[in-house]
Amino acid sequence: MQQRRLSRRDFLQTTGAASLAALLSGCFGVGGQSGGSSNSQSIVVWDISNGNDQKLIQDITARFNQTHSSIHAIVQFFQNDPYKQKLQVAMGAHQPPDIFFGWGGGILKSYIDAGDVYDLTPDLNADPAWRDRFLPSSLGAATFNNHIYGIPNDGVQPVVFLYNKDIFAKYKLSLPQTWGDLLNLVKTVKQQGLQPIALGGASKWTYLMYEMYLVDRLGGPQVFDAIMANQPNAWSNPAIIKANTMIQDLVAAGAFGSGFASVSYDTGQASALLYTGKAAMHLMGTWDFGTITNDDPAFIQQGKLGWFPFPAVEGGVGDPSNLTGVPCNYYSVAKTSKAIQACVTYLKDAVLNDEAVDRRIALGEIPPVKGIENKLSNAPHSDWLLFVYRLVQKAAHFQLAWDQALPPQPAQALLTNLDQLFLRQISPQQFSTNMNQTIGT
Repeated sequence: MQQRRLSRRDFLQTTGAASLAALLSGCFGVGGQSGGSSNSQSIVVWDISNGNDQKLIQDITARFNQTHSSIHAIVQFFQNDPYKQKLQVAMGAHQPPDIFFGWGGGILKSYIDAGDVYDLTPDLNADPAWRDRFLPSSLGAATFNNHIYGIPNDGVQPVVFLYNKDIFAKYKLSLPQTWGDLLNLVKTVKQQGLQPIALGGASKWTYLMYEMYLVDRLGGPQVFDAIMANQPNAWSNPAIIKANTMIQDLVAAGAFGSGFASVSYDTGQASALLYTGKAAMHLMGTWDFGTITNDDPAFIQQGKLGWFPFPAVEGGVGDPSNLTGVPCNYYSVAKTSKAIQACVTYLKDAVLNDEAVDRRIALGEIPPVKGIENKLSNAPHSDWLLFVYRLVQKAAHFQLAWDQALPPQPAQALLTNLDQLFLRQISPQQFSTNMNQTIGT
């Protein structure tokens, strides 16, 4: 069974319940303290990885310490539930760890705006080989005003369409290249008495994938950029109105069946619709490959799972190569660290080094590192790994999921209004009116 790493999505579904006193308890690990040998600087890294990923990080860090006598890195692992609050408290108390795990987007931006995060841009520019090691699209979620505040530390997770090859073969269905093709597929599959597309509406965040892709395909990244820039009435952009009209048309066409609002992704119900042959397609992050491998390995082993990118939209100005989802997770350096250059050395020499890349590929992950096609070709499920890698490699833009890019309050309002939109309880115009009220909050 494949160990599924903790994704941004897992984190979003949890909230910490620890008290302030508990959050402040324990060592925050401010840099500059002695550790390892008497002549070495200690740096403390906070991470939330578990299982095989945690073992990988422990091994890589131990090897780093053996080869860097002047630096001693200590990684402290936490459960994801209280991590966000713990980090917030640490930042507020000006006692953060030297290096901290994050997802980029709105939360990282809030720390940057508070002056708590070190700008890695000069260090990257001083070492072009390190800077150019990463696929450019993977750095976007940690880049603000052309300054980079985080380094990728694991694999990419774009959102793609998965499909059941048996269903497509039985009814002689072709992969859709355009939105019109997809609508025709929905009609054909429904006529066969099957659900065209699985959707875990009870989880609500699953709705966002359609919103992000359609808005991007219609209007390009600049539509959401205007929202992030707090431009008045940015949610009333015609691309958003049209995208939401298309979503409601898709719902009305029966694409998701009649009970999608009660189907949960988080408990595996939506994925099961695909591999049990009840639904033909499923739009989901690439982490779902691991979910299906775990829940129904035979479906994967027998080659019944297929995949394709979100199709182009006729008349749209967005680049069809654009992606959305999770560009990757990141390590950032606290500006208050007393060992910043030691932290930079750790990021450069330990994080996604050659050994880490090899081991992540062995775990079924796709590191956002250039020139690893041969390694992916020789790994299990190479067709899947290369498909995902090449999507990210060719992407003109990789948009971080909006509920992570936005601050917490508008992010929650977005999920609430998307739920109402998919259930056709509000119109596309009302959606935009509601969301415009969140701009700047």
